[in-house]
Amino acid sequence: MSFYAKINVVMKMSIKQSVLDIQKNFDINAIYARHLFHIANKNNLFEEIEKLVEEKPKPFVKWVGGKRQLLKQFRELGLYPPDGFDPIANTYFEPFVGGGAVFFDLLPKKAELSDLNKELVTTYNVIKNDVEGLIKSLKKHKHNKEYFLDIRSQKVAKLSDLQIASRFIYLNRTGFNGMYRVNSRGEFNVPFGKYNNPLICDEQNLRRVSKALQKVSIKHQDYKEVLRRAKSGDFIYFDPPYYPVSKTASFTSYTAESFLDKEQIELRDTFVELSKRGCFVMLSNSDTPFINEIYSGIKGVKINKIVAGRAINSKASGRGKITEVLITNY
Repeated sequence: MSFYAKINVVMKMSIKQSVLDIQKNFDINAIYARHLFHIANKNNLFEEIEKLVEEKPKPFVKWVGGKRQLLKQFRELGLYPPDGFDPIANTYFEPFVGGGAVFFDLLPKKAELSDLNKELVTTYNVIKNDVEGLIKSLKKHKHNKEYFLDIRSQKVAKLSDLQIASRFIYLNRTGFNGMYRVNSRGEFNVPFGKYNNPLICDEQNLRRVSKALQKVSIKHQDYKEVLRRAKSGDFIYFDPPYYPVSKTASFTSYTAESFLDKEQIELRDTFVELSKRGCFVMLSNSDTPFINEIYSGIKGVKINKIVAGRAINSKASGRGKITEVLITNY
């Protein structure tokens, strides 16, 4: 090996160790750690990274079933992010984006986000394209039950995209437990939340989110559209409506459409197709006999158990720790 080749090996080993140190010290994922290493000032590496981590954008909505509290567990189990995923050459897809916790954790260079919740997708795009107008609108909202019910009763079809986004964030921040639930007509029906002083307009974070979304595609579409775009080496994370653990468990509906046995099997088939294509696929769901059965016996697919908190329940006795599955093909 030549002198210069040896220098390159040493440099690569040094970079790898630095990235591992960044991951450990700041409790972050490998992809984001590598990104920080490359953009930070090397003369003040850890001080610079500390500042960048503090300024990192986070989900702009509260979301039932959001994954922020589980990401550390995913990492510790060695399940996330997949080692073979190259965020420079390949694309990250999140077809049930919801609050986007995994996207905001990774902050990959190339990402395609989508959801069937049209108001949510509209809100993402307004933040991306007109964050200052949105901030101005959010600052006008009031926090009282009468005003909440008035805003909730508005007909979305008659609102502009900016008004839809402002209403969406306001209702999310002031509704009961940050739930998003609609009736069979697609109308938001969550009751008023009893908060003393909810943060309706987090303008600093909204600006950070807007910056992070500038080169990201956010579309209102069915999750199956990922089959048109994903190629070998891409990373897809599915966080669908969970299969109910009991007949009464599924009391929240994020869209007017149901997502039960038939839909879960179709999602399983999409998972398998993407796996055959050479994509890295990760999927969250409830730890039920049905979900375990439909993903069992598939070559290369692993069903991992995750401990999660359950905060949304009409009875206090129904809250606490439960297991979920995190299904991977790597």
